[in-house]
Amino acid sequence: PALHRLSHSLLAHYQKGTRPVRDWRTTTNVAIDLMVYAILSVDEKNQVLTTYVWYRQHWTDEFLRWDPERFDNLTQISLPVESIWVPDILINEFVDVGKSPHVPYVYVSHHGEVQNLKPIQVMTACSLDIYNFPFDVQNCSLTFTSWLHHIRDINLSLWRQPELVKFDRSVFMNQGEWELLYVLSRFQEFSVKSSDSYAEMKFYVVIRRRPLFYTVSLLLPSIFLMLMDIVGFYLPPNSGERVSFKITLLLGYSVFLIIVSDTLPATAVGTPLIGVYFVVCMALLVISLTETILIVCLVHKQDLQPHVPEWVKRLLLERATVLLCIRDRNKFSQSRTQSSDISRQAENDSTARLNQYGCEDPRECETVGGAGPTLASAGQAEGSLLLHGVLREITAIRQFLEKREEFRDVAREWLQVGYVLDVLLFRAYLVAVLAYTVTLGTLWSVWRDA
Repeated sequence: PALHRLSHSLLAHYQKGTRPVRDWRTTTNVAIDLMVYAILSVDEKNQVLTTYVWYRQHWTDEFLRWDPERFDNLTQISLPVESIWVPDILINEFVDVGKSPHVPYVYVSHHGEVQNLKPIQVMTACSLDIYNFPFDVQNCSLTFTSWLHHIRDINLSLWRQPELVKFDRSVFMNQGEWELLYVLSRFQEFSVKSSDSYAEMKFYVVIRRRPLFYTVSLLLPSIFLMLMDIVGFYLPPNSGERVSFKITLLLGYSVFLIIVSDTLPATAVGTPLIGVYFVVCMALLVISLTETILIVCLVHKQDLQPHVPEWVKRLLLERATVLLCIRDRNKFSQSRTQSSDISRQAENDSTARLNQYGCEDPRECETVGGAGPTLASAGQAEGSLLLHGVLREITAIRQFLEKREEFRDVAREWLQVGYVLDVLLFRAYLVAVLAYTVTLGTLWSVWRDA
């Protein structure tokens, strides 16, 4: 009965359309509080943040006071929110009405203090910076203000101390993609074109993305493919398998970029650094393939190439080998010396055999032939023609072998040039990849620890 009598006594002559003050010069002070419950979604493309917050209001209604002794010592009562005056406090960044549950009651104490507690699903516009993705930190503001009443009618204040609001994670659901760092609060006055000022209470919700998922699904596969590209340089430069291997890696990386394109956030403002990272990795793979094609063209079809120029020998085979610390730089010159010695030895052997069977000395012919002077003189003309024919054939064979050995020397020289140039380009490519990796790793580490 006390609840019924009190409710009827308070609402019988209550005017909910009027600000609840007995003197119109009195300012209604509304204390507000905010606790973040969950980060539901972050839409980078549309620049929208969806959060679920617990919102509390506190103000004094001068027409909702009573003496507890008259109502069975009742000091607090819940009344329908539609039956009393409530401040028109909205969030400026609202872009859509969320699916918030309706709380139909407010608590009123016997001093006229009204407490309005309600959960709100907030869909607000936020300037999202995705340059540091997936190590990005977002700062989104929730601005509470009276849409109509200026500061002389409704003033805002903070229910709790700013330090308590800043690090309050007591109700936050910390299991999603985003983690709550802190909530900053600030009061300010706002005016439009020198008109009346309005009170604003800003809450800055600072959140950070958890990068583990994106590191495993985006960064690690790209790093593995780049490592395989570096390992591919250890294939022999005169092998055609290196070109097919590099092309396969390039195609695999292209398919990988197509798969992860839907995962990367897209905005019209800028491109995340990880997108630039993928593009540079693709460019490095293309440069690696180009270098491989150049080396293969250099060491392939050496028979159609002239001798290596002397300036190339001095630059690559002498200075570059010392600079690159190539230990086996003399093996090709040794092979050329050995091949010339073998050719010279073969020439001497063939000359000796020709002198043995050529019968230029009649006494040797008699000794070798074992026949009388009559048979030797009779067959001398025919034997001379045959020996001259054999000499011509052997000379042609020797010239062919010498020409082939010369081609082999040219091939060895170009192969050595290609080998040294391949080592030089590989180390330059490796230095570029390491510098690029260290730079990105340092930037992301700084952003993550900031």
